Amino acid sequence: QVQLVESGGGLVQAGGSLRLSCAASGRTWNNNAVGWFRQAPGKDREFVVGISWRGVSTTYADSVKGRFTISRDNAKKMIYLQMNSLKPDDTAVYYCAASKFSAVSGAQASAYDYWGQGTQVTVSS
Repeated sequence: QVQLVESGGGLVQAGGSLRLSCAASGRTWNNNAVGWFRQAPGKDREFVVGISWRGVSTTYADSVKGRFTISRDNAKKMIYLQMNSLKPDDTAVYYCAASKFSAVSGAQASAYDYWGQGTQVTVSS
């Protein structure tokens, strides 16, 4: 089993920045692709960005390209999401997710096997 814990959410003004962190643990953690999803009230959970185990392959949703950056430190079992130029539409609960595989094709939530409990990001106008 893998456990994921997000942190770093909060309240920020439009145009500001936040850095989310995801700490992974568990005896089965190894060679996992990871991603970030978000869910706003009354809306479906949507894909934000994914990254392969070695970090050489990344995929971003069009809505965040050029503003968000995913990175990871496998030695520390940490995954990060740097969010710049935040917009009110970015307001959502952000979830860290991990796959059993080292790479994931597509952006479907069903491709991920483990999920954190989420961290709230609120962007004021």
